[in-house]
Order: sequence, then C-alpha cells, then structure tokens
Amino acid sequence: MPDWRGPDWRGTVEAIYVGPNAKDPMVAVDAVTAVAGRGIEGDRYFEQRGSFSKPDGIDPKQEITLIESEAVESAATTYGVELAPSDSRRNIVTRGVALNHLVGKEFTVGETRLRGVKLNEPCRHLVAVAGKPMIKLLRHRGGLRAQILTGGRISVGDEVAPG
Repeated sequence: MPDWRGPDWRGTVEAIYVGPNAKDPMVAVDAVTAVAGRGIEGDRYFEQRGSFSKPDGIDPKQEITLIESEAVESAATTYGVELAPSDSRRNIVTRGVALNHLVGKEFTVGETRLRGVKLNEPCRHLVAVAGKPMIKLLRHRGGLRAQILTGGRISVGDEVAPG
C-alpha cells in the first residue's frame, strides 16, 4: 500500500450508509449522489431531518462523514464488543485511508471532491442512538467530517485518493 503521507496514497470505499431520519437505523446502499452545499441525497441532513439540522441550511461539517473500516474492526477486537460499521452512523466506510490526516486537505471519493473539515469524535448522542459505549470504542478514531466541494456519484468500490 502506498504511504498515506505521500502523494500516491489510495484507499477504497468499502460501504455506504444513509440515515433517512434522525435516530433511524442506517441503511446500506450501493451508491449515493453527493451534492455540494447539501450533503448526500437520501440522508437525514440532506433532507434537514438530522438531530443537529439547522433551519438556515446545512453546516459544511454535516455534509458527509467517513470512518475507517480498520478503526471499527480494531475497536471491536480491542474491547470485545460486537460493532458494525453502521453503528458509527457515518456515511462512507473506507479501507486503506488514514482519515485523521485529512483534516484541512482536499481528496476525492469516486466522482466527488471533498475537504476534510474536522475529526468526527463520538458523542453522548451517538451512545444513546447506537446503544453501545461509542465514546470509549471510537475515541480519536471516530472518522472525519467533510465538506462536499464538487458533487458527484460515490459507489462501493470507488477509489479514495488525494485530490
């Protein structure tokens, strides 16, 4: 695997999830359409139905979220807890990408260009919705919040790359 710190790192989209309404279970889909300034079609924040939606429009930090499959697997193994990627309530599950290092960086996921905005640390709301000790499980590995700079299609199997 290329070094994530260099210009040639690459990863893949392993799974995609949307949550149609706040607190609803996440639903696995094969592909989504990302829309700059709106989020992911079919997701609660795109529809202004998320727990943290604001009446004046979507916050760039809520447009799309990503998490490393390796982080979910490691948390489950480390703590002996059954944990599925959907429990994280993140939209895009990646493999082979050091997401924490993408804060402030631009990158592509499929046809979509994103900018990492901030780490997506787990919170008490996630604990309540998931019914698991998510703060302990995903502290410092809870994923990335990103802004959609250029919309497009994202599909399972797509490349995640510098961009």
